[in-house]
Amino acid sequence: MKVRTLIALTAALVVSSTAFASEDGAAAFKKANCGTCHVLDRKSVGPALKDIAAKYKADAGAQAKLEAKVRSGGSGSFGTMPMPATAKSVSDDSIKTVVTWILSQK
Repeated sequence: MKVRTLIALTAALVVSSTAFASEDGAAAFKKANCGTCHVLDRKSVGPALKDIAAKYKADAGAQAKLEAKVRSGGSGSFGTMPMPATAKSVSDDSIKTVVTWILSQK
């Protein structure tokens, strides 16, 4: 009986931590002003978040690549429009949270 309770509690924590991470990612995205250039489901100035997630779906190194690109900026992944570097006021932890959230979009 105790094992079942432990399993149920663990499952509940996993589900709730995913929900919190999702909320944190969306909040960090908004706070860093990423929505100025990116929209969830359509191209704006930059690519749609769903398009980014789809492009990097099978890439095991996507998290690190995108964190570096968000921090330093770059171009060429989705056309010629360059992405500016993220402000130094945005922490590396916030960038990691945002990238994790973006990669979870479907």
